[in-house]
Amino acid sequence: MTSSTTPSIAALMSLGGRPANSRREIKIIDTTLRDGHQSLWATRMRTDHIVSMIGDFDQVGFEQVDLVAPIQFDVAVRYLKEDPWERVRLAHQHAPNSKLRALIRSRNIASFDFLPDDVIMAWVEQLYANGFRVIGSFDGLNDVDNIAPGLRRAKELGASTFGAVSFCESPVHTDELFVAKAIELIEKADVDAIMLKDAGGLLTPDRVRTLVPALKAVIGDRPLEVHTHSLTGLAPLVCLEAVELGADALHLSIAPLATGNAQPSVQNVVRDLRALGYVVNVDDARIESISQQIAAIAEAEGKPLGVPVEYNGLHYMHQTPGGMLSNFRSQLATAGLSDRFDELLLEVARVREELAFPIMITPFAQFVGTQAVMNVMSGERYAVVPNEIKKYVLGYYGALLADIEPGLREKIIANGASDIPLEPAPIPPMLPGLRERHPEESIDLLLLRAMFAGSQVDEMKRTVAAGGNPDEIPRPVLGLVKALYDMSSTGRHSLTAGDLTISIERGDGNHAA
Repeated sequence: MTSSTTPSIAALMSLGGRPANSRREIKIIDTTLRDGHQSLWATRMRTDHIVSMIGDFDQVGFEQVDLVAPIQFDVAVRYLKEDPWERVRLAHQHAPNSKLRALIRSRNIASFDFLPDDVIMAWVEQLYANGFRVIGSFDGLNDVDNIAPGLRRAKELGASTFGAVSFCESPVHTDELFVAKAIELIEKADVDAIMLKDAGGLLTPDRVRTLVPALKAVIGDRPLEVHTHSLTGLAPLVCLEAVELGADALHLSIAPLATGNAQPSVQNVVRDLRALGYVVNVDDARIESISQQIAAIAEAEGKPLGVPVEYNGLHYMHQTPGGMLSNFRSQLATAGLSDRFDELLLEVARVREELAFPIMITPFAQFVGTQAVMNVMSGERYAVVPNEIKKYVLGYYGALLADIEPGLREKIIANGASDIPLEPAPIPPMLPGLRERHPEESIDLLLLRAMFAGSQVDEMKRTVAAGGNPDEIPRPVLGLVKALYDMSSTGRHSLTAGDLTISIERGDGNHAA
């Protein structure tokens, strides 16, 4: 399209309040239970939250419901002290009519370093064994060889698969590159769908006008999914424009777990799609019910709501995910360098360019960000080099898309840890040793141990056995405690429900015990 006027906006304006003629159906892939709370609640949605709502999700009519990526396992084990596999089983039990989907992060899964092949294959097999029939994968370098074996295994098991073409802006990330990667995903993994994954919220209406048609031209009858974030305020318009250009499915989240760092809201984008004449078969009343439940959780537990953001052009320079920006502020404040925040963002952009433009998604966003912080805080660039940066330069994480300047490459190798071999060696199998050390444990738990070091899995197991994490009180119990406290004046007050008794003691000073 050559017009500078966005077709979707022009079409909406031309309707004048009249319904448009019916056009093709657009599928909605809901991200509320995965990326919505990952982006806005630091992935702190608990199992009881999900179980309380997923019955409504099961009746909405979403094409798929995005449930887990590796970070959901990570936070469940390390912070919530919940068994993430049990969460998966409960979700499938309470949503028997839904296609719940799982996303795999390359060969890292939930760690930063690559894991051996036996762990990768077992992870795919356990996703399938625990109910997932839609399984996909992405790689931060778009190195298809890192993800094709797992995708092939998922397909052998009977799952529908999707491969992600991870988007970012740089001189090397051209439409031609993304098209080549989509073709490679089809040729090497025979994926059932292509996902245009814009984790940084960098897509613009202008960019999708060339990229979406180019992808559609080479993927045949496979659906093209569009996944973006609202970090610059452009995401809803990007979604509409992508549909106008042929995209088949959109990734959206239910407000108030939408906008801001998250995906655009289901409510607003579906409204606009219908105004343009597209058919979207979702139950608006069920969506509103879920929205109210999310708002109630947020109010009861002090969790933030998604708020639309103002356009920020600096974002296109550093391309840093929203969650990392707050971490940067905290790190600089701790070091007494709060006034150097903008300098840090510019250093992030410089480091990323020097390192051949890795996409700013996990784990590479953390790698680039850490190096930038060290450069700013030490005063000498690359005087301190994290292990992950040296491994990245040496090709441990896959093939780079451009060459690193020879002098910088030598400096990184010299200043990195001396015990990192210059050539990556094959990674020996891990599961036999884990089975020997933990002969009574299920493969689900062994896979968690493969990714979480030290006592983290044991702490999770103890907390689950003890009835839950005291720092994460389930919402219904928290509501009872708050209601009883508000009703109490002085003395001891108790409430009994079945085997559960809650007691509140308040003295004249209004202190609870």
